[in-house]
Amino acid sequence: MWQIWFDGCALPNPGRIGLGALLLSPQGARIELSSQAGRTGCSNEAELIALCSALEHAGSLGARHICIRGDSDFVVRHLRGEQRTAIAPLLELVVRTEALLTGFESVSLEWVPRHRNRDADRLSRAALGLPDKPAPVPGRRRRR
Repeated sequence: MWQIWFDGCALPNPGRIGLGALLLSPQGARIELSSQAGRTGCSNEAELIALCSALEHAGSLGARHICIRGDSDFVVRHLRGEQRTAIAPLLELVVRTEALLTGFESVSLEWVPRHRNRDADRLSRAALGLPDKPAPVPGRRRRR
């Protein structure tokens, strides 16, 4: 089974869109995708476009069975059918993503916390020339 880790960022939000994805083949090949979307939009658009890009790439490599992981609650809920949006640009991207998913024999979709999606986050930020986010310090909580 192929693994796809995806992330997108918008700077500012809305603003320029950076896309990041990590594809891991069943044989252990590691493919990193990092690019700008060539358009502006919000962070939810960035996440969906990043996933579409990763799905297209995985399909072109012959992937049939995929496990998708991302830290976007918006994307996961919409692709699971738990939420619907009436915002036209987002709805268009959700429909496009759903269409791409039908090209695979099996698909699992998993939400992961942001700290477990660091590679995809790094790639999406790098697309916009941004540095990596610092790693969280274990056992330390932020003051509010």
